[in-house]
Amino acid sequence: MSAAPVIPGLDGLMTLSRREGVDIRPTLLRVLTDLYVQAKAHSADEERQFVELASRLIDQVDDATRAAVRARLAVYQATPEELLGKLRLRRTDPDQPVPVAAQIPAAPSPPPSLKPPTEAQLRMASSLAMRPNDAAEITDIFFAATGSERVQILQNIVQTPLKASARIPAARAARAIEILEMAAFAEDIENFAREVGEALILPSRIAEQVVNDPGGEPLACAARALNMPSPVFQRVLMFLNPALGSSVHYVFRLSRMYDRLSERTALIMLAAWRGSTMAVARAKYRPSLYDDERHRARTTSGERRPAVQPGNAPAIRSQSSGR
Repeated sequence: MSAAPVIPGLDGLMTLSRREGVDIRPTLLRVLTDLYVQAKAHSADEERQFVELASRLIDQVDDATRAAVRARLAVYQATPEELLGKLRLRRTDPDQPVPVAAQIPAAPSPPPSLKPPTEAQLRMASSLAMRPNDAAEITDIFFAATGSERVQILQNIVQTPLKASARIPAARAARAIEILEMAAFAEDIENFAREVGEALILPSRIAEQVVNDPGGEPLACAARALNMPSPVFQRVLMFLNPALGSSVHYVFRLSRMYDRLSERTALIMLAAWRGSTMAVARAKYRPSLYDDERHRARTTSGERRPAVQPGNAPAIRSQSSGR
C-alpha cells in the first residue's frame, strides 16, 4: 500500500503533469520543494516520497527550474543525501551558513539577431486552454489545500502557459463592486454570492463555495478578477462575515496577499472554476451508445410457447344446435 502524499492532491498534479498540452512539471517541482523546505524535519515516509518525486522531476524540467530548486535545497539543512548527490551539492559544517555548491554553468547568450518577443507573441504563447477534467482537478486541489499551500499554488500558477479568462468589462465590474460592498455592509452573504456568480459567470454552487470558504483565498481571487480596490476588499473582509472579520490576523493576512495577487493569477483560477462545471455536466449527461438498448433489454425466459394459441382451438359441436 503506497504512503500518503506529502501535500493533498499531489496525485492529481502528477496526473496533470503526464498529460499532453500543458506541462506543469516545473510548477509541480517548485511547489513540492517550497512545501518541503518549510518544515525543519520530516518523517522517513515523507523524505522517501520527496526524494522519489523530486528525483524524477529534476530530470524532466528545464535548466531554470532546476537551478531554482537547487538554490532552495542548497540552503536547506535537511536536504536528503540522494538529492545532494544528484544536484552536486555537498553538506558543510554547521558553522558555515551556506553550503558551497558547484558553479552553475552560464546560459549561452542569444544571438544578437534575435528580437525580444512582442506582447502579441507572449499572448499567443499563453493560449493553452484547460480541458474540463484538468480544470476540475485544479479546482479540487485548490479548495482542499491549506492556506500556505494555496499561496504557493497562486504564486506558481502564473508561470504556467494556461489560458486565463477574459477580463470582466469595466462597467460590469464597477457595478458588481458597488453591489458587493453594499451586501457586505448588510451581512447578506446570500446576495453577495449571487452577485459574484452573475458577475464572474459562475454557477451558484461554485459561487457559494468561493464566498463561504473559511480561508478567504478564493474570495480574494474573485475580488481581484473584478479589479476591486484594496480598501473596498478590506471593508468586505471586515463586514461580510463578522465572525471572521473580527480577527485582525485574518483581515491583515488576506489584505497583504490581495495586494500581491496578480490579475492574471485570478483570471486563471476563474478559468479553472468555469471549466470544472463543464466536467460535471459531461459526467452527468453521458452520451448514449448504439448498443445501450441491447444491454438494457431484459433476457427472456426459456418457457415454451403452447402448441395451440388462445382463440385458435377447434369448435365443439353441440347436439342440440347442431353446430
